[in-house]
Amino acid sequence: MITFDHVAVAGQTLAAATAHAEAALGVTLQEGGEHAVFHTHNTLLGLEDGLYLEAIAINPDAPKPERARWFDLDNFAGKPRLTNWICRCDDLDATLAALPEGFGTPVDLQRGDLRWRMAVPHSGVLPYDNCAPALIEWIGDAHPAPRLTQQGCALTTLEVHHPQAAALGALLAPVLTDARISFHPGAAALKAAFKTPNGPATLC
Repeated sequence: MITFDHVAVAGQTLAAATAHAEAALGVTLQEGGEHAVFHTHNTLLGLEDGLYLEAIAINPDAPKPERARWFDLDNFAGKPRLTNWICRCDDLDATLAALPEGFGTPVDLQRGDLRWRMAVPHSGVLPYDNCAPALIEWIGDAHPAPRLTQQGCALTTLEVHHPQAAALGALLAPVLTDARISFHPGAAALKAAFKTPNGPATLC
């Protein structure tokens, strides 16, 4: 089984991605950190129910990685937007074995005392035009969400839009049960609704 873990907002710069999320939700994101291997950096927002949001972008001060960056960031263009959703599992290798090829191979990562394994496709592009979830396995008990300041925000729904939405939904149905997540036919895109201190908000 896999469990909803967090969502990612990408931008051509971290400032742009952060500003997009903050404008939509009316709250301030916290400082995150830098990612080795993929040379990206992020800011973070704690959400209720153990979820969180990250704004992410290529770190212009870091060297170019030896492989494609995760979340297809090497090909990101245009305005900041919600680009990815991430699900955690207890056994990444077993989860990948139960799914079709294309979800990636495990990469070991660490920042401070946070340690995790992320399945990243060699191309950086996830199945279904990046609308399939990225898969993560947290190592040990450390997780970003409990460390983040709660600001009264909760993700209430995540809509996954894709021309083959029904097929993606059927693929994930045996391993993911979450009433907040729904699949809809249409152009590839993600749309999330939130409860915030300022009332309902939408992020796409």
